[in-house]
Amino acid sequence: MSVKLLLPFALFISLLSCKDNSIPKGDVFVSDNNIDFGEISRNQPSDPVSVTIYGKYVCKEVVIKTTGDFELSIDETHYSTSATIPADAVNKRLVLYIRCNPKSMGELSGALYVKGENFESVEVPLSAVAMDMIKVTAFDDERLAYGGGYKQSMVKVVNFPVQPEDVKKITMYIKLRCPHEGCNKWDMYANIKVEGPESGKWMEMGRYITPYGVDNHQREKGFDIDVTDFKSLLTGDVSLKAFIEVWAKDGWLLSVNFEILKGAPDYKYYALTPILEYDDNSLAGIPYGIENSFDVEKCITVPVNAEQTELRTIITGWGHACPKDPDGRPCAEWCFRTHHILIDGVPFFTHEMKGIGCSRNPVKPQGGNWAPDRAGWCPGMEIPVRKDVFSDPMAGMEFCYKYELEPWTNNLSNGKAYYAISSFVVVKSNTPIEKPTVE
Repeated sequence: MSVKLLLPFALFISLLSCKDNSIPKGDVFVSDNNIDFGEISRNQPSDPVSVTIYGKYVCKEVVIKTTGDFELSIDETHYSTSATIPADAVNKRLVLYIRCNPKSMGELSGALYVKGENFESVEVPLSAVAMDMIKVTAFDDERLAYGGGYKQSMVKVVNFPVQPEDVKKITMYIKLRCPHEGCNKWDMYANIKVEGPESGKWMEMGRYITPYGVDNHQREKGFDIDVTDFKSLLTGDVSLKAFIEVWAKDGWLLSVNFEILKGAPDYKYYALTPILEYDDNSLAGIPYGIENSFDVEKCITVPVNAEQTELRTIITGWGHACPKDPDGRPCAEWCFRTHHILIDGVPFFTHEMKGIGCSRNPVKPQGGNWAPDRAGWCPGMEIPVRKDVFSDPMAGMEFCYKYELEPWTNNLSNGKAYYAISSFVVVKSNTPIEKPTVE
């Protein structure tokens, strides 16, 4: 038997001379034809992006280079601006890691080049925007579960090394991984709260629903929630509480990270005050369709130097109560509704509790019935933050607020329905501002 026949074909090709007429012309393909890192911190290398290089009939070593503020690695540990790769490694498909290591601010551009002897060179444009950004880790693979020595909630004291007036934007990212037993199989209510330094009360910054039995790795950084409204609280040492309403000991491994973008903000100073806080769990919300004593009417006084006033609301419906709607949807998880915020007795803002495209959720496939549309939320997704901005900031004025649910009567034939809700009044100014009062 010939020695040639004992070798893998790709290696056999690589051992021959590139000038051998019996060897077909080579080809190299890169899995991405344009890599944009988006906004990254100027203070540290970006998270790496993996690309795959596919070689065919490559017969000599391949030189890979990056230009600009970009680096490459073949092991995701050691980075440089060039690497020489054996032909057989390219023919077997090579995973390459690219990152941006910015040396300056602003828009950055460069390229990834793949060059060799018997194929056409490949060029992939690279781009990024280097910003003055700080990353803060709050929770790092923390196990939240019920039983087995675990709990549904956890509190951490986290340092935010920024001054609020220097902050342009704060984004909170939530990653979920499966414990070794596997992920919990249900779509469960979950949120992240911050403790008010003066009141000691926990205030909901963001809410999400866990996926059915899978992690959320399809979201590279995790569920993302803009929490800039809370920047007056996210400075220095801050107490944060994570909660997942899970009822089994498998649970989740939770990571929560913040990206703080420094720069000129829309307004230097923010302040906020809770209006409604019926958000501790899915059944802590306003009972829907029955008489209740929940207070949804408040009087709000705006500081005299407010330049913008807005309302921030998070709301999800729970329960399979009847009667069902004509299309077969029970309340309040499934029934589509239109709610109103009344200002001084007049409908001012509208919240449509309708489908938001659950079947298009990138966190898939999940178990359970994850794809059908709920009323305003989806399994394995962050809950939309509803922002209502007043055209007039009403500086120094008082107004009356009421959250009005669309009328419906529960016949109590299939349990109760609830709307878990948090609502805040947020004021902004370019001069130091006090919190609005809510009574």
